[in-house]
Amino acid sequence: MTRALSIVREQFPNPVLNNILFLLACFLLLSSSQSYAASPSLIGTYGNWKAYSYKESSGQVCFMSSIPIKAEGKYSKRGDIFAMVTHRPAEKSRDVFSYITGYTYKKDANISVKIDGESFILAGQGENAWTTSDEMDKKLALAIQKGSSMIVEGISSRGTKTKDTFSLKGSGDAYGAINKACGM
Repeated sequence: MTRALSIVREQFPNPVLNNILFLLACFLLLSSSQSYAASPSLIGTYGNWKAYSYKESSGQVCFMSSIPIKAEGKYSKRGDIFAMVTHRPAEKSRDVFSYITGYTYKKDANISVKIDGESFILAGQGENAWTTSDEMDKKLALAIQKGSSMIVEGISSRGTKTKDTFSLKGSGDAYGAINKACGM
């Protein structure tokens, strides 16, 4: 785990962001049903997106992630924010979109994602959000690759509305990199 933390620290100079990325990497490693996983390695940086891969006992895992270029809302405290797309070919899992919002979502609130006029609704629990089907994952992953900006809106457990804007610059290249790394 210390190797993963040092990799993250090299890539992101912000210490708070380092810790969040390290926790994110740990979450991805531990969320697998497998007992073995190596530290994630940076494949490359593509515009505003970074691509990573690591091996677990069932095979290669590859993901791309980004942070927002603008985060809006009348909140006093909020953690770091990430959008990700993950492949796990050994599990026949591809294009899985996930979102970490930096606060706890309001129970049963819909989280909206808009990419160049196309809209998606995510389900949220805790501070995480995801699509509700493989088909929606594929559509959202394709929109991320082809789009220019993504806006994610949600409501915290305290009723605070947030709006996060992501640049999708480099997302197509990051997606290509994770496809190549995972042999997709």
